[in-house]
Amino acid sequence: MAAGGCGGVWRRALQRGRGGSCSVSRPWRAVACKAGGGAVPLGLSGVAPWAPVVGLEIHAQITSNSKLFSGSQVQFAAPPNSLVSFFDASLPGTLPAGYQITQQRVPLAVNGSLSYSLCKDNKMSQMVTKTVRIKQIQLEQDSGKSLHDDARSQTLIDLNRAGVGLMEVVMEPDMCCGEEAAAAVRELQLILQTLGSSQAIMAEGQLRVDANISVHHPGEPYGVRTEVKNINSLRFLAKAIDYEIQRQIKELENGGTVLNETRAFDSKLGCTVPMRDKEGKQDYRFMPEPNLPPLILYDAKSLPANVNHQQVVNIDWIHERLPDLPSVKRAKLVELYGILPEHSFTLVNEDGLMDFFEDVVKQTQMKPKKVIGWILSDLLSHLKQHSLTAKESPISSFLLADLLNLLENGDISSSAAKQVFEELWKGEGKTPLEIVKEKQLELIQDQEELEQICQAVIDEREKEVMAIKGGNEKVINKLIGLVRKATRGRANPLLVKQILEKKLSE
Repeated sequence: MAAGGCGGVWRRALQRGRGGSCSVSRPWRAVACKAGGGAVPLGLSGVAPWAPVVGLEIHAQITSNSKLFSGSQVQFAAPPNSLVSFFDASLPGTLPAGYQITQQRVPLAVNGSLSYSLCKDNKMSQMVTKTVRIKQIQLEQDSGKSLHDDARSQTLIDLNRAGVGLMEVVMEPDMCCGEEAAAAVRELQLILQTLGSSQAIMAEGQLRVDANISVHHPGEPYGVRTEVKNINSLRFLAKAIDYEIQRQIKELENGGTVLNETRAFDSKLGCTVPMRDKEGKQDYRFMPEPNLPPLILYDAKSLPANVNHQQVVNIDWIHERLPDLPSVKRAKLVELYGILPEHSFTLVNEDGLMDFFEDVVKQTQMKPKKVIGWILSDLLSHLKQHSLTAKESPISSFLLADLLNLLENGDISSSAAKQVFEELWKGEGKTPLEIVKEKQLELIQDQEELEQICQAVIDEREKEVMAIKGGNEKVINKLIGLVRKATRGRANPLLVKQILEKKLSE
């Protein structure tokens, strides 16, 4: 799925088998995200409609070199249990310890919202904006990690993650399919990365999503929900939600019931599998932590006059210093460079692509509207094909700008520029000009030479010449193609057309 929700919906349903396995069933009706409202897919029987409901709980690892209440280092992929203090391990004599600390009762913020965009009918040219309400944001500790070794029938514990600071963002059930959920999470991920609140790298577990999913008939109460835990990929999030929606619909239409349970998404099988039921109300036994002082946030109006400003959190002071958020960046790209809104969407959503684009624009004479075509059609397609980000591109912004300058100045043709791009992608350290000279890709500047080649093509194509003189002017394009073939793409097609038209009118 492309970041931001233009990846479409998966066309195969997987149904739950015995023992937590999955089997492939017949193709199912797609969970279509309607631009103007909630998705209402038909039932598998094609009769009664269903309204899916999706809410999210998102855990983002806050940017910090140490854990929340200990000096232990925070580092991805460190050897198991190598970053654990006495406090993290809950050894006797350490307080508070032995339980998770969370701001569940007094969160940092409540009653917010997040706007996000996605494609209407899978068309990038038709972007729609939706909003999901945010119930609350709170700070809490991460827990340790269990590693299950089925071969030895044992479970190992790694406490490296225990005590790491997390930001939990609780979203209200305002979404209706996997595409919407993935788009909302991607927008939140971009905001967190822009602010520096979290690196939010999902592959490293820095952003994990729990999805609460239910289905019901429109006009009826919400159905029983299931929770799919710890999803660490936007693509898997969309797949897990859409699978779970169809699983529940099938279960209900077959006369069964949906259990209030926790499930996991098996990415290899492409389905959700049960973990534990939640039928009984779980008592988490929340209680105030006596060893921690309250965290109080102030604004300019509520800030006491007699306090040290460096020892309190003033949200107005922070707000004034915030960088441009993704939505503002997109608007500025459209205004500054005259590009389409959907192009600004892609530039911001793809990691490092906006900076790459702006660097190229600064170094080339080509207009931004033409540069964007090379960025999205050529560079991005190559990056996607090789699973790279713009920062990892073998073609630097300087080299691409150099290539575009050659094209803009009329030194090479567009087809030759494509050849040079492919050579640059190999990363052999050559400049565009060196490749042009090595491959003899310069445009033929000698007017007399071009006239001779055009005359030779005219002499060999009597049938086409007669058609053109008979009024079929489109045939001239075939002659232009033959001239370009004879020159190996080194002829300017506009100049060739002028020469041919002049010779054919004589």
